Amino acid sequence: MGKKHIFNAGPCLLPQVAIDNAIEALKDFKGTGVSLISISHRTKGWDEVMDECRALWKELLHIPEGYEVVFLGGGASLGFLYVAMNYLENKAGYLETGVWAKKALKEAKGLGNAFAVASSADKNYCYIPKGYEIPADLDYFHITTNNTIYGTEIREDIDCPVPLIADMSSDILSRPVDVSKYALIYGGAQKNAGPAGVAFAIIKTDSLGKVSRYLPTMLDYRTHIDKLSMFNTPPVFSIFVMNETLKWLKGIGGVEAIHKINVKKAETLYAEIDRNPLFVGTAAKEDRSIMNICFVMAPGHEDLQDEFLKFAVARDIVGIKGHRSVGGFRASTYNACTQEDVEALVAAMQDFEKLHV
Repeated sequence: MGKKHIFNAGPCLLPQVAIDNAIEALKDFKGTGVSLISISHRTKGWDEVMDECRALWKELLHIPEGYEVVFLGGGASLGFLYVAMNYLENKAGYLETGVWAKKALKEAKGLGNAFAVASSADKNYCYIPKGYEIPADLDYFHITTNNTIYGTEIREDIDCPVPLIADMSSDILSRPVDVSKYALIYGGAQKNAGPAGVAFAIIKTDSLGKVSRYLPTMLDYRTHIDKLSMFNTPPVFSIFVMNETLKWLKGIGGVEAIHKINVKKAETLYAEIDRNPLFVGTAAKEDRSIMNICFVMAPGHEDLQDEFLKFAVARDIVGIKGHRSVGGFRASTYNACTQEDVEALVAAMQDFEKLHV
């Protein structure tokens, strides 16, 4: 069996060193003689993991003073509710750029006046809306920076007249971010930051405490800030692997270095999609994601889709089937995906072309 080239949209491919270190910790956590998944979160040494993980987030993203990082259960889907609970008082605006943005808006509508300021639903979310105006009287404006299903991405930090909140589940740590422009950045870890089972939130602390509603203890961000993400038992395994993943990222040069690598990977694959007569990209070129590269068979070749998927699998290429709601193909080139992986996919596309053109 050859090396697998993994393009899964999530849970993601993780650095091998993080996997190896997790395996060792599963056997024995820091010389305690107890497995990582059997320790108490009050075990001596666990605080060090939590402290190091928070510090690495702050270092890698250059998070300024006045922000805290917390680790939570429930993923970004619960985060949709966290956002509305903690920030929605009068009205909130959302940029609707895909399924997850739409779901985030739905949760907010359940609590109050929330609406789409702009939407790309008219063209099946294949572009990022532009030229819209953000009302100055919003409690917050919510964006989903990367849209995994449709392959679009907001790659620059926008200027916003109201508190800006972003779901960065699938592009966090893949590119530099000016955290100071956001009241809150949140997301699930399972794309670039670690395994499934833990979510992150980067919170500007003075943005909290502005709503009059009762906040259930577990849905109040301040609970988790005050208790250092250990108000209840944290997902210790997921946080440990996250910490190992962040250590790997720091070791290769941090976010700035991985961004250059990610851009090269994306450019390599998009160039082949645009050149190869069998394939066509689905996202507007100016809004193409560098994390989730979506494409389909070109017109007239649609009947080759299943054949190409089988062809790719035979080449040890894993996880390129598009989301069930859109079909086609999706190559998720998250941080641990390598240039070698991308070139293997490109070679498969070129060889498939030779068979059919």
